Amino acid sequence: MLGPRKDGLHEISTLMQAISVHDLLELEPASVTSLDVIGFKTPMDGSNLVLKAARELEAAAGRALPARIRLVKRIPPGAGLGGGSSDAAATLRGLSRLHCLELHLAPIAAEIGSDVPFFLAGGRARASGRGERLEPLPDQAAWYAIAWPELEVSTADVYRRWDAVGGEPPNDLQRAAVDLHPELGDFGASLGEGWQLTGSGSAWFKPCSSRGAASICAGAAPGWTAVAHSVAGWA
Repeated sequence: MLGPRKDGLHEISTLMQAISVHDLLELEPASVTSLDVIGFKTPMDGSNLVLKAARELEAAAGRALPARIRLVKRIPPGAGLGGGSSDAAATLRGLSRLHCLELHLAPIAAEIGSDVPFFLAGGRARASGRGERLEPLPDQAAWYAIAWPELEVSTADVYRRWDAVGGEPPNDLQRAAVDLHPELGDFGASLGEGWQLTGSGSAWFKPCSSRGAASICAGAAPGWTAVAHSVAGWA
């Protein structure tokens, strides 16, 4: 974290890595747009990032882009794992292909959310600005154990609390997140050494040397858990 910006957001410098834990988004032609969600619950109003992405792309294209959208929500909401942002990026790519658009998607993605541009390409990157400026980095094979305390955390609230309490490496947002949600700190402490908060939280992750090591770490953790590996860029 580098501090507040004049636009009310925050200047950051962070490392982003795509992993194998993912939602599933299916699109097919339709006369009007609809969205069906299976799995973890997600808002169905204007704050839904899939619907927001569809609206923003329609505005950029200057026409309706109807589709029947089915979202299998596997990534916990409010966990700091980029589930909503990756869904938005997938919606942009999917609708563009479905309707044969030739638009530059990165500026549209940045209007939806600061980390949505990253999920257009995935892989590994250094993100700066408010998160929309990306420096691609070489891929690195890695395994991770992930644990989620079944607690949703508001990224905006964590950033506002950071303004008051600050932070420290390796994750400048951890102090603010734990200050807002003391139970989050208790959960992290129960996991043992080597675990880090994912972004603004609330999930925790631990880099591991192998799939087997990640499985052991995840198996010993409470709450929702997963084993994931790094994923190279897809675009």
